[in-house]
Amino acid sequence: MVPRGRIRNIGISAHIDAGKTTLSERILYYSGKIHKIEEVRGSGRGATMDSMAIEKDKGITIASAAITCNWNDTKINLIDTPGHVDFTIEVERSLRVLDGAIMVLCAVAGVQSQSITVDRQMKRYRVPRIAFINKMDREGANPFAVVKELKEKLGLNPVLLQYPIAVAGNFIGIIDLIAMEANYFAGEKGENRISKPIPEQLKNQAEKAREDLLDRISLLSEEITEKLIEGERVSQQLILAALRQGTLKREITPVLMGSAYKNKGVQNLLDGVVNYLPSPLEKELATAVDISSSETVKIYPQVEDPLVALAFKLTDDEFGQLTYTRIYAGTLNKGDRIYNTRSQKFNRVSRLVRMEADKRLEIESATAGDIVALIGVESASGDTLTSGRQIALESIFVPDPVITLSITPKTQADLDRASKALQRFVKEDPTLQVSNDPESNKTLISGMGELHLEIYIERMKREYNANVEVGAPAVAYRETIAKSASFDYLHKKQSGGQGQYARVIGRIEPCQEQFIFESKVFGGAIPSKFLAACEKGFRDAMENGAIEGYPIMGVKIILEGGDYHSVDSSEMAFRFAAKQAFDRAFTDATPTILEPIMLVEVETPSEFIGKIQGDLLSRRGFLLGSVTKDNYAVIRAEVPLAKMFRYSSRLRGLSKGMAAFAMEFTAYRPRS
Repeated sequence: MVPRGRIRNIGISAHIDAGKTTLSERILYYSGKIHKIEEVRGSGRGATMDSMAIEKDKGITIASAAITCNWNDTKINLIDTPGHVDFTIEVERSLRVLDGAIMVLCAVAGVQSQSITVDRQMKRYRVPRIAFINKMDREGANPFAVVKELKEKLGLNPVLLQYPIAVAGNFIGIIDLIAMEANYFAGEKGENRISKPIPEQLKNQAEKAREDLLDRISLLSEEITEKLIEGERVSQQLILAALRQGTLKREITPVLMGSAYKNKGVQNLLDGVVNYLPSPLEKELATAVDISSSETVKIYPQVEDPLVALAFKLTDDEFGQLTYTRIYAGTLNKGDRIYNTRSQKFNRVSRLVRMEADKRLEIESATAGDIVALIGVESASGDTLTSGRQIALESIFVPDPVITLSITPKTQADLDRASKALQRFVKEDPTLQVSNDPESNKTLISGMGELHLEIYIERMKREYNANVEVGAPAVAYRETIAKSASFDYLHKKQSGGQGQYARVIGRIEPCQEQFIFESKVFGGAIPSKFLAACEKGFRDAMENGAIEGYPIMGVKIILEGGDYHSVDSSEMAFRFAAKQAFDRAFTDATPTILEPIMLVEVETPSEFIGKIQGDLLSRRGFLLGSVTKDNYAVIRAEVPLAKMFRYSSRLRGLSKGMAAFAMEFTAYRPRS
């Protein structure tokens, strides 16, 4: 068994087309996991980590995939995640359970829109990361500009550990600023890393870059500071130790570079994973909430402790549910009974497997720090699994859907197959929601974007042979209030027998949060046992607004008083009173419609900038600015989602098929 100090649970995340899956393929090849490199859009079987047929056909990663490989006596549990924002839940739940991450950036485009999202997710779950500047072989590559963007756009403290030996088409290797040697990559697939003296013409630049490196990390190490002051040599071991501690504390971000497609620099990146990213023993301790006392409990990664694990991803196939699980404490054996703290039920683990992309390796046991999959366990994404402890780990952030499509099965058989498909998809993907329109009797599916829903509709056809007609997309609008309003509502039905009596007094006001409930009731005006019912009633009211029936958000409810009856008051009465009180106050608080605004980033040859900017303005877009690099430009704008449907076709026409775009939800704002 590999010591847990020699385990790395890492993920690879980036903007779409930054080269994550290509990089994953090289990591597997150089570590000896696979013996032939396949390309994402190659003519062979496709990349190892893109195991779904639809991924191979479209050349994009849709679902995260896990695999284990070894590098220099270290076991690396690797998760490759999608780059497209529509599948952001795959990144979200992967980063929730990982100890470290590789952020991949394009040497030309630098920090892009999805890079910002990934950075936000890494910070949310406090994940240490190293940055890898990929595509150094591309025309216009500028790693120094990327490092500057890491600092200015993401607020990171990037530390460059390498210096390029030429760039673009002349890129042939890197200078290791720690060992102060040049690394080249020979062999058919760059498998032979060769170290040579630094080229004479680059010695001055390399020495200057090393001095900057030492200056930066001296802030993290008193010993390095002393040696620099005394003019003494700083050893490699001292540099590596300072970099490791700075990375684990998330005070710095080591930056490496290379070209995965051209097979250069990947072995150095693997060294960086081992040298700088944490083992399960070094990651910041996980915390849980004691369900009975609401106290925070620290979870120590000890194999002897009671089991604590998190189910972070589900997949369903002909063999049943597969539950991807991160073990935080204890040991899990095949055949063990484990407790789900949400459902409050015990399940027996019939089989325990280690995932190798789409393949399963049967194992007998797993311990704290392992990422495995369970078969025979009923759970949902985000559930805490224990040996019986009543605790709940921090769950996974799930963004709200922003787009809805209606689907109509063509035949009764299609209806049955589509229902079966949607039941599975909703279970696997918490960002996919399914409902029924009572007026049209159509099925509505809601998700993160057009591509997100298109993929599921295509999977219905491919995997379930369910043919459906798709209606026009609809925007997930919301309702809110613009000012405060008071309420004083009495619910009274007393006409013999036990009646209903509840009075609630308070006010509602705008806020930045989704929903806040605050009780300022004192003196027993409303017994404490009824306060939860009041909150439920207010939440009931927020499901449908008074303007067009959209869900309500951005409201703070302050309950200030009320009245009750010793016999006729009940939870049901207070829940009903709260709902009625909110409905009446809502109409007095200047209700308004909110629409989702998307952050749009268009990458285009410079000659099309004017046309594309003009088109974005015509869509009620607000231009945030543009950056031009050589003959290539990046335009950033905020545009209402309602105006972005079918934009890809329009963009192709404006740019002769040469531009690309990405967009993600940024905020809800009043509809104009």
